[in-house]
Amino acid sequence: MVLYPVIRKLRHKRVVLASASPRRQEILSNAGLRFEVVPSRFKEKLNKASFPAPYAYAMETAKQKALDVAQRMHQKDLRAPDIVIGADTIVTLQGLILEKPVDKQDAYRMLSRLNGKEHSVFTGVTIIRCSCQDSRLDMEISEFYEETLVKFSQLSEELLWEYIHSGEPMDKAGGYGIQALGGMLVEYVHGDFLNVVGFPLNHFCKKLAQLYLTWHPEDLPLPKQDPLPAVDTHENLSDLSDVEGPGRGGARVRGDRPQALVRRNSGPSRMVDSLPPTPLLELLDGFKASKALFTACKMKVFDLLQDDAPLSAAEIAQKIDASECGTVRLLDACAALGLLEKTERGYSNTALAGLYLPSDGEYSLHPLIVYNDEHTWPFFTELEAAVREGTGPHPGAQGRTVDSLFQDCFYQNQDRKLQFLRAMHSLGKLTARHVATAFDLSRFTSACDLGGCTGTLAHELARAYPGLMVTVFDLPEVIEDVTGFQPDRAQSPRVSFVPGDFFRDSLPEADLYVLSRVLRDWPDDEAHALLSRVSGSCKPGGGLLVAETVLDEPKRAARPGLLQSLDLLARRGRERSLGELGRLLRAHGFEVLGAARTPIVDVILATRAGPEGPPNPPPP
Repeated sequence: MVLYPVIRKLRHKRVVLASASPRRQEILSNAGLRFEVVPSRFKEKLNKASFPAPYAYAMETAKQKALDVAQRMHQKDLRAPDIVIGADTIVTLQGLILEKPVDKQDAYRMLSRLNGKEHSVFTGVTIIRCSCQDSRLDMEISEFYEETLVKFSQLSEELLWEYIHSGEPMDKAGGYGIQALGGMLVEYVHGDFLNVVGFPLNHFCKKLAQLYLTWHPEDLPLPKQDPLPAVDTHENLSDLSDVEGPGRGGARVRGDRPQALVRRNSGPSRMVDSLPPTPLLELLDGFKASKALFTACKMKVFDLLQDDAPLSAAEIAQKIDASECGTVRLLDACAALGLLEKTERGYSNTALAGLYLPSDGEYSLHPLIVYNDEHTWPFFTELEAAVREGTGPHPGAQGRTVDSLFQDCFYQNQDRKLQFLRAMHSLGKLTARHVATAFDLSRFTSACDLGGCTGTLAHELARAYPGLMVTVFDLPEVIEDVTGFQPDRAQSPRVSFVPGDFFRDSLPEADLYVLSRVLRDWPDDEAHALLSRVSGSCKPGGGLLVAETVLDEPKRAARPGLLQSLDLLARRGRERSLGELGRLLRAHGFEVLGAARTPIVDVILATRAGPEGPPNPPPP
């Protein structure tokens, strides 16, 4: 029934499933969703090696399937569907993606690899909400993925070949279908069973609820009132003590409580049963979960288990020089948070933790976590003062401005500067590909990434568009240390670094200017000043790519951007809605061509309007 309130919202909308999979159609139909089926024509030939993890490949494939259908339907009759759903399911073993087998021998090779082992099934899902204005297609993209662990029993050759000869493996990723004969191969499933079938219904329902349902107290059904409480009767009305009320005599109820008060209080007691405070209690403990993650990272627990696992709590405690009792509690907390897997043999990293939490991983978030622990956490302990003052207190500020403290990070403390650069670099590696490929930028020949830090986005732009020359423009104190953050492979001759202050110095010439997570750092007056300088350097027809965490228009949804806005009090910056960003850009002659939502940041493409107006928007 989770989906039912959303169905009422979608009842008069045109919903399209961009998949011919009968299994996905059956799952969604059984859930009560009404939809059309328009199979995607997207050729699934993405380079798997270019993705940081298998789930990223599944998410991108699902996105391209959905985009293909949305654009084709819009081009056909200039009316896109309201919602397009794309999905792609893959089977992976130790990071290797297992496709559909091409023949029986290929099926045997796949099933032999899976035999007796635990593997992961990932489904990437994209939900595109479409709207059309003046025959222009606008798309809001939401993406997620689901992982389910599946363990095969140790199977005999005879049984494997018997299953292969049934013909079932030939159109199934990984060579088996759990919902049919393939179920006999499986020893256990950890996670969403329907995800293995082909569609993570539970996660999909939760995502739809986030997109379409916003809870308000007035939306709650009114609780049924208890009958009027029994009232003691008295023959002599003068025996009653007066209870003040408009235009009426008093009445005593049992327990000496006024009748009106009893009626008012009966509602909340009922609401406690129908609306338990679980979400509030989870928020109450949220800071504890963050600190457990921070502590485990700083103590290199995930590094240790990446190289040698499973390990017992006693072995881990010895290696990290900590007490065994404290280590057990920290490890169990991390296991409860889904960061560690606990078995009789000891503790191991989960797939999520193994990818992002070891300090030397290619896509490690360890630097960002350490930065949040040492710098963001102290700020949030002083949040009340920040809210009262409207700016961010900083431990040890002693009357100095936030900007002067920020500059001290570069001028006086090399360790803090490098820590900041490492944090931004780790986050940039996760967002760069999504930002670079959210729109087709192949018409541009030069780009300038303003505040581009270590150049992660610049290198991704150069990789995605072979004809593009990219300049990173950032403070001299940043540029002097970016060498150590460059890719190990040969330096790209199409990426260069130029020192300067984009508020004071002349901007490098470019066809496309990029502001990735920059506008959020500044209040409106300084954002206007920066955009004015960009507009003055950008020729008519030139582009501006903006990457930000865009708030929902009502600013009610509990998205990360709203929490980040609290953090940005320190620099008087803030996150903005799409409408606010659009008004900022239009004030300086930019016309928004489109907006795309990616897993971490949202991307807006705008063009500097010329005398004849903006050109047609490129496809996302």
